Amino acid sequence: MLPPISLFGERFGPIRYLMAPMAGISDIVFRSLIREMGAQAVVSELLSAEGLVRGGEKTRDMMRFDESERPVGIQIFGSSIASMTEAAKIVQAEGADFVDINFGCPVKKVVCDGAGAAWLKEPQKLGELLTSMKQALRIPLTIKIRTGWDESSINAAEVVKVAAECGVSWVAIHGRTRAQGYSGLADWELIRQVAVKSPIPIIGNGDIITADQAIHRIDQGYAHAVMVGRGALKNPWIFQQILGQNPDFDFVQLVNRHFDLAIQHRGKFRAFLSLKKFLAWYATGYQGASAFRQSIFSSEDIEVLRGRALEFFAQVNFRPKSDDGQPFLMGGHG
Repeated sequence: MLPPISLFGERFGPIRYLMAPMAGISDIVFRSLIREMGAQAVVSELLSAEGLVRGGEKTRDMMRFDESERPVGIQIFGSSIASMTEAAKIVQAEGADFVDINFGCPVKKVVCDGAGAAWLKEPQKLGELLTSMKQALRIPLTIKIRTGWDESSINAAEVVKVAAECGVSWVAIHGRTRAQGYSGLADWELIRQVAVKSPIPIIGNGDIITADQAIHRIDQGYAHAVMVGRGALKNPWIFQQILGQNPDFDFVQLVNRHFDLAIQHRGKFRAFLSLKKFLAWYATGYQGASAFRQSIFSSEDIEVLRGRALEFFAQVNFRPKSDDGQPFLMGGHG
């Protein structure tokens, strides 16, 4: 077993299990909820460095976080060293606990602009970016990568070496290449090979759907810590299970709490729009889910939406989802 991450040990204790950043999901509402549900650290969805530097209202709003989320990182992406460095300073001024860089996004429009996973093709330039950002920051800098651009250019170990030399605090590795997207299986053996030799902590990411899978990866020394992504949408109690907290699996309580947090942080109108997608994800795999999804997407009032959700989930007996190999929310950006 590799040691846990101790970066925030004095304030928050050691870190083993984090919520992975996911586009369109890891907003202030879901991060606050999942932190309450046992995640030991959270990271925002990816924010455009250019958007932050230009003062874009939407991007600035996406950077907001609640004190209850700490330790919380803000993840940024971009292709310009100057803009990325300036954006990191903005994140620091906002009071985040750390800045995270997205070097893993496989989306075509992102990599064609030289951002996301495109950085993996130029480790030297990547090092120049990290050096510039470290010189500008007082708070920790972390990165999230893929194993490489494609099967012929697996270079996670090289990128980790560069990151360590530049003073990066940890590297999260999604166990697929950029070319794989979200197909196939995450290469955890490669993650382990990198982790056991790395001078800085390695966080493993990919295909963690159950608590047992997360625990196994730690117990067997695959990584210093594990990031859980879509597994937390299949099972919002996954972190409590991992930590042995015997959750109550009360869907009604969970749904009510999600509504309350969404209204608190987003206001009723914006909460109404975002809650529908989360309710649809929570319902996946349960009897009547299709009819329920139709009913919520036709709802025109947030309290009507809450009522329909509570009626549906009051009849649901939670069962931990297994990793059945079926695609579920195969997206995100890492």
